[in-house]
Amino acid sequence: MDNSFFVQAIIYLTAAVVCVPFAKKMGLSSILGYLFAGIIIGPFVLGLIGTKGEDIMHFAEFGVVMMLFLIGLELDPYKFWKMRKFILGMGSLQLIGSSLLLFILCFIFMDWSWQTNLVICLALSLSSTAIVLQTLKEKGLSQTSMGRSSFAVLLFQDIAVIPILAIIPLLISGEITSENSEIHTSLISDFAGWLQTLIVVFAIAIIYFSGRFIIVPLLHVIAKTRLQELFTATALLLVVGVSYLMQLVGLSPALGAFMAGVVLANSEFRHELEGDIAPFKGLLLGLFFIGVGASINFQLIMENPTFIFVFGAVLTAIKFIVLFAIGKIYKKSNDQNFLFSFGLSQAGEFGFVILSFSTQLNIMSSLLANQIMAIIALSMVSTPFLLLINEKWIDPYFGVTEKNEKEADFIDENNEVIIAGFGHFGSTIGRLLKANGVKATILDHDSDRVDLLRKMGFKVYYGDATRLELLKAAGAENAKIFIAAIDNPEVNLSVVELLRKHFPHLNILTRARNRVDAYELIDHGVDKIYRETLYTAVHLGVDALTQLGHRKYSATRQGQRFIKYDEAAIRKLASKRHDKMAYLATVKDEIEMQEELLKNDMHINFSSSDHAWDSEHLKKQINT
Repeated sequence: MDNSFFVQAIIYLTAAVVCVPFAKKMGLSSILGYLFAGIIIGPFVLGLIGTKGEDIMHFAEFGVVMMLFLIGLELDPYKFWKMRKFILGMGSLQLIGSSLLLFILCFIFMDWSWQTNLVICLALSLSSTAIVLQTLKEKGLSQTSMGRSSFAVLLFQDIAVIPILAIIPLLISGEITSENSEIHTSLISDFAGWLQTLIVVFAIAIIYFSGRFIIVPLLHVIAKTRLQELFTATALLLVVGVSYLMQLVGLSPALGAFMAGVVLANSEFRHELEGDIAPFKGLLLGLFFIGVGASINFQLIMENPTFIFVFGAVLTAIKFIVLFAIGKIYKKSNDQNFLFSFGLSQAGEFGFVILSFSTQLNIMSSLLANQIMAIIALSMVSTPFLLLINEKWIDPYFGVTEKNEKEADFIDENNEVIIAGFGHFGSTIGRLLKANGVKATILDHDSDRVDLLRKMGFKVYYGDATRLELLKAAGAENAKIFIAAIDNPEVNLSVVELLRKHFPHLNILTRARNRVDAYELIDHGVDKIYRETLYTAVHLGVDALTQLGHRKYSATRQGQRFIKYDEAAIRKLASKRHDKMAYLATVKDEIEMQEELLKNDMHINFSSSDHAWDSEHLKKQINT
């Protein structure tokens, strides 16, 4: 078979293009699509990508690095510091608890040396950062209680990889083979311990101060060139450079990239960096998942299926039990706790690194290491299935049932207004209505937020607005207005679909983040759509006009007219958005027409009442 770069690229991309849409069509995670693609083209099924698929894994692991850089960009350093108790508390409990239970069981039932046992248990206690965070993003769970807890545990695990790799050489019980006699954990591994520590601290300091005093000024210079490709190259250089520096001093490249992201989180280039890195991250992560699928050695599994499948099941069960207990300690609701426990119950990609390093040091045999790697890969593959099982069969009985019982005690009122989603957007609406004497029934699906809002004095009901029973309990049959203000656009759209079908009398006012969301809502017959970006942008533009000398009333009226014209235009564009040529032509015509209408409006003779807001401005004009 031709192993040229182009042939290999065609194989990987074709597998992804075929398998991922199919998985999404079946209602499964895109991760499963990538994993199946890797299994199919892997060396143990069709054999299209060589013997082991190791090259692609080394390349694709950089996708995990980019993902953590983007996560760091989204995390404000102050918020990161506030999370330190969660990171240390939940993370340490998970790592110690999982490792200890696994160690005890392996010590009882396996005839491994204690060194081999310890390394395997530490490797298996780590979860997959790539799979968990990608799943959270796809399901819109990143900002939930489960999402924040998962992130805290994963971040602690990524940090814990450093000392784990540091102690492994201390467990050597045999001679290192000549083949691996020159193995070093890092460039500084032969230095004294205190000197290694100083170098690591110095490397971290370099990242921090470089981000503040070198990288940001450099990005200013690059931005002035107005060359997008140069800015993209700079962003990639930043991630690669930081990762390489971390690798040189024996730290995790992914952890280094995360630190760099946190340092730059408050810079004005945050969104630009996100936009440039995101496409590379998505592609490389997809390749990473394909590589994981391809690495599953089915021949090895068939040689000893009982050990591998039983050990894999025990591993998942132990990690689930530990995680569920941690969730109870931190007083999580059942629905969030099940998600949290199932989501992190797999082994992770860092397990491959630890086991490979241990094999090189003769801490365990290659056969045993390969068997454990097969268990890791299978556990990663099983995660989307476990989450699907939880969603379909467990959550409706253990999560939602409990919620409905709570809701029945509270939803006793029949208000004219129902608000679904009480985050920053919805709470602003609720406070305005309350200040004007309007009572509203408020629904929210984030248990932590509900608890917080209740402590603040708000009467909020915990529940999923996409469930018909909840809407009926909330009084949707008798209400007049339903305000859909949920953070997740997909969930918001689902609520709208349900309302249009079962409560057609309701006047629906719904939130939309942008034009794309608005188009979908228009397709579902919603008339009252409020785009966040539109109103904020117009408000800013009105203030800018006022500061440039325009009368406040005139500028405000022009802003209102702009909104009126834009809302009319978006309804025309909604029907044409699937025809690119027609859409672009219509956009051009609408922009020209809006500009012409607004110019004409400026020449209309306003009545004296138009100047009511501008009395001081007019006085100044008269005096001059």
